Amino acid sequence: MDNIEQIKINTVVNGEKVEAFVEPRLSLVDFLRNELELTGSHVGCEHGVCGACSIQVDGSVVRGCLMLASQADGADVISIEGASDAGIVADLQKAFHERNALQCGFCTPGMLLTSSELLDQKKNPTRAEIREYLSGNYCRCTGYEAIIDAVETVAIDRAGSSHNGKS
Repeated sequence: MDNIEQIKINTVVNGEKVEAFVEPRLSLVDFLRNELELTGSHVGCEHGVCGACSIQVDGSVVRGCLMLASQADGADVISIEGASDAGIVADLQKAFHERNALQCGFCTPGMLLTSSELLDQKKNPTRAEIREYLSGNYCRCTGYEAIIDAVETVAIDRAGSSHNGKS
C-alpha cells in the first residue's frame, strides 16, 4: 500500500518556506503537528466545532481540522508557535496568565489566535462582542469569564496605549 497519491505543496509556515508532499486527505492541523512538529494547535472534535485546531491562513483564522494541507499550497500559515514567537499574541498571553484564563491549556492556542483576530478587526469590543466572537472556541475548564476578562483587558490596554501616543 505504498502507492498512496501524494500532492506537492509549497507554503510559508511561520515565515519559513515549506515544500512537502502530502496525502490528499491530510488535514492542515495534522500536517503541522505530525510533519512539522508544530504541536500547539490541537485536534479536538475533528468537525470544526471546538476551535482547538485554529490556525491563521492568509490572515484569517481557520479550522485546521477542516482545511486540507493541500489547500494551503501557496498560502501563508501562522501557527500559535509562529504568533507567539513573533510577539503577535504576547499581550494576550500575559493577560490570560494574569487573569487565570487558562487551566489545562488545550483550548488556549485557538482562543489566543481568535482573540488576536478579533482585536485586529475591532479595537474596542464589548464583552458581548468578545463572547460572540469566541463562541466557536470551547473551553471545558475556565467557564469563559476569565477568558473574556483577559481579552477585554488587552483591548483596554491597547486602546490606552494608542491614545497615550497622541497629544
